[in-house]
Amino acid sequence: MKRIFPILSAILFLGVTVYAQSYTPSPENLRQRAEFQQHRLGIFLHWGIYATYAQGEWYLQNSGIDNASYAVAAQSFNPVKFDADSWVRAFRDAGAGYITFTSRHHDGFSMFKTVTSDYNIVDGTPFGRDVVGELAKACADGGLRFHLYYSTLDWMREDYPQGRTGLRTGRRGDRQDYESYFSFMKTQVRELITQYPNLAALWFDGIWDHDRDPDFDWRMPEFYEYIHSLKPELLIGNNHHLLPFDGEDFQMFERDLPGENKAGLSGQDISSLPLEMCQTMNGAWGYRIADTDYKSVKELVHLLVRAAAKNSNLLLNIGPMPNGELPPQSLDLLAGIGKWMHSHSVSVDGTTSTSIPEQPWGVTTQDGNALFLHILSPERIPSRDGLCKLAVPLAKGMEPARKGAVSLLVSGDKLDYEVSRDGFLTLTLPVSVFEDIDTVIRVLF
Repeated sequence: MKRIFPILSAILFLGVTVYAQSYTPSPENLRQRAEFQQHRLGIFLHWGIYATYAQGEWYLQNSGIDNASYAVAAQSFNPVKFDADSWVRAFRDAGAGYITFTSRHHDGFSMFKTVTSDYNIVDGTPFGRDVVGELAKACADGGLRFHLYYSTLDWMREDYPQGRTGLRTGRRGDRQDYESYFSFMKTQVRELITQYPNLAALWFDGIWDHDRDPDFDWRMPEFYEYIHSLKPELLIGNNHHLLPFDGEDFQMFERDLPGENKAGLSGQDISSLPLEMCQTMNGAWGYRIADTDYKSVKELVHLLVRAAAKNSNLLLNIGPMPNGELPPQSLDLLAGIGKWMHSHSVSVDGTTSTSIPEQPWGVTTQDGNALFLHILSPERIPSRDGLCKLAVPLAKGMEPARKGAVSLLVSGDKLDYEVSRDGFLTLTLPVSVFEDIDTVIRVLF
């Protein structure tokens, strides 16, 4: 059971914007939101026929190839080494609680069976299998939540009102009709909801395509109302880089932690909804053969921990290869994250942020009456003669409850401590206790 006071303190500390919505989520939806926040690590998967070009998911836009030539890739898309169960095992072993898979990206190709056209993996490729369906089943069998990404823009369809991208793909532009396109999206979303009963969330992307046309009406509240009429508990998020719209259930941040905007895509305020930030393991979302600049296990774990400290999930992306396998570098990183999560997951999963600001040495998370100190940069703690003195500013009511209430998470070794009158917890630690990635100290109060 989470305490209300620390959560409210964290909201105030993070500068969360509480905004009014006319949308009233169902009790089942609120339960899904709470479940969503219990798993701080999710796996993002960008996969489609663009993988055959090995140049990333924006190849159609960036290359200047026309859409008819691009679509020929479907005829050679035959990922015979795809094994949904092995993917899910790797994600689960890494400590992930859910996946978000690209059911349809901006190139308009559907990775599921759809009545809207043959431009889909079942009817338009030699592979002929429903990847979304196989992943949905594997997640259900493996105990992972199943989410789907869906692009609201389309570089192929003539009825999509052209925005600022996809202008060189060969579309004539003489049949733009949002009413028709809106009906198409409703049909596909209904298919996703009805064909895959364990679908727990929809992750929309692409509204920014009309950011230079402020009068364009995407009719998102109407779209969301339709989705919730089909499945009230389904969570909806949208990567529009703005405060959430009416009808959305979680807020996302692209390539940045909430409150940071280093990549220039996440300058929006922080809402009171559940939060999620997404980031790549290397540089690209979709498979790009030349992109071998992968982040380290340490960097990714630190990102996960800092996300949890901001009350956010981390959606960590992988771009599968065209043959259906996950890149070996991604599998190695998953194994490394899993090794850390095996002994440290209690300090991130199910935790909330705290009222303690980020410190030079690291961050803090909380689960009920357990406070976790994540020492990410031990070199920033003053040391002398092999000893470090760590001082932590505690909020009122966070003082250790008893003797032995402060300990190293992994070993369980009890630590001596002092609490000053002004609320500082002081620990004297030998340098030898610090772990390579993150030394976690648990304080029970």
